[in-house]
Amino acid sequence: MSKGITQEKKNGLYELTPEMTEQLKESKYYNKDLAPTVVSERNWTTLNICNLWIGLAVSIPALALASSLVALGVSPLLAIINVILGNVIILIPIQLNSHVGTKYGIPFPIFARMTFGNKGAQVPAVSRSVVACGWTAIQSWVGGGAVAALLGVVIPMFSDQSITVALPGNSSVVVGQLIGFIIFMLVVGWVAYNGMDKIKWVQNLGAPMLIIVIAGLFVWSCIAIKNSGHSIMDVFSVGNDEALIEANGGFAFVYLAGLTGNIAYWSTMALNIPDFSRYARSQKDQFMGQLTGMPVPMAVCAIVGAFFAQATKFTIGEAMFDPTSVFYYAENKIFVIVCALGVIIATLTTCVAANVVAPANGFSNINPKKITFKMGVLITCFAAIFIAQPWWIYGSGAGYIFNWLNNYGTIIAPVAAILMADYFVCKKQRVDVADLYSGEGGRYHYKTGWNKCAMIAWIVSFILPILGNTVFSYKSGSGTAPNLIQMIAANGYLFSFIVAFVVYVALMNSGFGGSKAQKGYVTEEEHKEFSKE
Repeated sequence: MSKGITQEKKNGLYELTPEMTEQLKESKYYNKDLAPTVVSERNWTTLNICNLWIGLAVSIPALALASSLVALGVSPLLAIINVILGNVIILIPIQLNSHVGTKYGIPFPIFARMTFGNKGAQVPAVSRSVVACGWTAIQSWVGGGAVAALLGVVIPMFSDQSITVALPGNSSVVVGQLIGFIIFMLVVGWVAYNGMDKIKWVQNLGAPMLIIVIAGLFVWSCIAIKNSGHSIMDVFSVGNDEALIEANGGFAFVYLAGLTGNIAYWSTMALNIPDFSRYARSQKDQFMGQLTGMPVPMAVCAIVGAFFAQATKFTIGEAMFDPTSVFYYAENKIFVIVCALGVIIATLTTCVAANVVAPANGFSNINPKKITFKMGVLITCFAAIFIAQPWWIYGSGAGYIFNWLNNYGTIIAPVAAILMADYFVCKKQRVDVADLYSGEGGRYHYKTGWNKCAMIAWIVSFILPILGNTVFSYKSGSGTAPNLIQMIAANGYLFSFIVAFVVYVALMNSGFGGSKAQKGYVTEEEHKEFSKE
């Protein structure tokens, strides 16, 4: 246990004392990248955080959330409502899990140590890192498509969809997009490798450019709708495609699965948001920055995505879920250049901040003394290219929602729930920051380095939804009604979240796993003893 004053409070925020920081440098659980920020480093304003979220929110995969639902038969209006509702729901755990980062300056892998134990923290950290590698691949694939479209204006080969190559999982990968993907990954790696200051600079650059992307795609959609003989208001009066919805399991199943997918879209950020909130100037800055920066841009993305999908349904008879396909239908080269540049910048901001920072920190946490943040960036980029293989992950609208978003969301959701339950309900926001880096002998080592309560709650919570998404998964297009376990899977995020929260609190308040002291609890008296107010 920590002795004496180890942390001090400044302007309502805590930082380690210089003396304790020097002591912890000898610990194998410490490195400078995972070290808590000092209060002077927490200088991100409401505007910085708002721009961060604008950069995160406005991306092609975000647009595809609504367009995927339209492609499954849901009306554009209901698809937009689905996206907005999903983002309002996920904003709650995002805001709550941001609190610890701002208050104590710790990143997500260190936060996980408090709840899962020094060794147990590797499980959620690596799980989140693996998912982020997949997202890095998807975002870079989208960005690579924009790079190919941009190069294709000058060199037609890059935009020629007939030049393909066979790769694992996809026998007809467009060569131009593959080359664009590699180029884009190199840029992503360079930005992330140069650290948080470079990331903040990219966010501030990218936010204004996003207006151009949204406007360009919206204008194209409106022109396409008008040329098809329809009006803009016709989009909002279009009803559900009942035949298509029934073929995919019925309205309740499709809509719930879509809602789960929309919630799960930001489920990774609900975990690693402390990676960013630890740079916030105050709790007000992080709260207001996220409140203004996330819901509104996502609503705009939903509208544009729904309009695009309906525009393609009006013009070619089938709703397309991937908005980047507009590049291959647009004849105006200026339009292609402007929108492609905007997509590149928008996707870069999202990819780096949302998908590279977290796994880089997560991989560093595996062995802090040998794996730095920069090495973590390199590992992430390698995994995104050679393991994730986005040419098959990012496929149809049904695959995007049912397979990718729902599956990883169901596994990630309980981690966020357990972290929230531990910090707010069990530990009462009292944290011994020094002991998070102390390892054996520290209060967060628990008995064996693992908090059994957290591991049990996590595993128990996602068993049924995962079974419903894998062994007993619903066959899209079969026309049969989904069973109970498939319906649970369709609402997997909320199901696993609630189960994990309840089970964890029950186990921590029981005699299972030892006394409160053995479970990492900090009393109010203890907190006052090692904290300088």
